[in-house]
Amino acid sequence: MKKLTLILAALLALGAAGLYFGLGPALSSGVMIGVNNLGPQVTQTHVELAAARLSPFSGRGTLTGLVVGNPPGWSADHAFTLGKIDIKVNLRSLRGDVIEIEEIVIEQPEFIYETRLVNSNLKALLKNIESFTGPSGSGTPPANAPPSKPRKFIVRKFRLSEAKATLGVGPAALPVPLPALELNNLGLDKGGATPAELSGEVLAQVLASIVRAAGTAPINAGAAAGRGTGEAIGGGLKKLFGGSSKK
Repeated sequence: MKKLTLILAALLALGAAGLYFGLGPALSSGVMIGVNNLGPQVTQTHVELAAARLSPFSGRGTLTGLVVGNPPGWSADHAFTLGKIDIKVNLRSLRGDVIEIEEIVIEQPEFIYETRLVNSNLKALLKNIESFTGPSGSGTPPANAPPSKPRKFIVRKFRLSEAKATLGVGPAALPVPLPALELNNLGLDKGGATPAELSGEVLAQVLASIVRAAGTAPINAGAAAGRGTGEAIGGGLKKLFGGSSKK
């Protein structure tokens, strides 16, 4: 389960790398090309970013319509989508060894959670990511990858809002809302953290929310149905006896 922390690691790496390497005349298009080209290598699935609007003067950027596909063998055509990602980078930090991201705000992310025995589509996706990043989410690249020093980040504020998980697919699929998540000063105590380390603090909580939602969704659905039935019966009795009784 904790391997699911690698999902956000890949996304943070892609977004931050896009900002770092994309500062130039073709900023927005450069980020889109970077995400759309590097994303499939990381996840071994289809990855598409619909639009990017980034400013080299303010350090602010907005990415919209990021879709990450499902691994082969799963029903849905994608594992999750991130509707809107707002990023604010401290431009002065780009000259140093640690990049400071002042804010990351992800709005309306949607996860599709398919399960099969002890496996799930998200675990399969993470297995793909792990094969790219190295074992155990350490950030160590595969043996055949060129050596490189992992870039480190500090995220002053991370917020995820209006999240939704869909449990299963088809007619029986059940959408459930996920609570908002806000974290501050990620990586600060270490003097900077890799994307994998940052995601370990973020996505572990997102995963816990999905698992809790999966566990309570049938109960909640049954409670809602029970309330609806009770209200219907109460309304029928009211009509039958000519309104509510007075004490």
